[in-house]
Amino acid sequence: PRLHGKKLGVVNGSSWVSLWSTYFGSRIIPEVQIIQTGNEAVQLNFMDAHRRHAPCPPQSNIDLFVRHAKDLVELSNVDAILVSCSTMNRSAGAVRDAMAPLGVPVVQIDEAMMEEAVRRGGKILVIATHGPTVKSTQDLLSETAERLSAEINFVGAMGKPGGIQTVVLAQLSMTVFKLSSPDCEEQFGVRVLTSGETGFARVRETLLGEPAREPR
Repeated sequence: PRLHGKKLGVVNGSSWVSLWSTYFGSRIIPEVQIIQTGNEAVQLNFMDAHRRHAPCPPQSNIDLFVRHAKDLVELSNVDAILVSCSTMNRSAGAVRDAMAPLGVPVVQIDEAMMEEAVRRGGKILVIATHGPTVKSTQDLLSETAERLSAEINFVGAMGKPGGIQTVVLAQLSMTVFKLSSPDCEEQFGVRVLTSGETGFARVRETLLGEPAREPR
């Protein structure tokens, strides 16, 4: 009941992602109204930058995410902002800076997942289906380890598979894997983390004003 009437503004990296933001958001924060923005131009622009070996994501994408967040606050008076795009996790700092004077908290969908992976320790397998996402995900994982004063050992899908402690699925859309394999520890003997689960759980904690939970 404490979340009834709350609004979450979601900034997506492409319009098709709104399907998964709606689906997983409704499962974890069903009381919250989800209002979304984002279009294919964002994804096409960072794909082009990645192909040209230019800075990725481009600054123009980051600036656009800031404008989208401001629009969501101005037009819909949202209570929090979620940056749902893993490639665009580089925009979270700029969006937070823009939202701070307005008192609107910002959640980047991968942060809680990275924190749990780092705290669990051991070797982390990072899986992404999209080239531009790989570096952003690796950078966020390394930054999270540094912030938590922890050492990490992570590999990509082409790395040596032995000794994997945690698997990180690096995009919101990959959370659909859990629909067919909900208990990965029993099925595969390894914990699989998804941003659709951990990210929206972090949103719930943020809207309730609760501290982040320690991973199990």
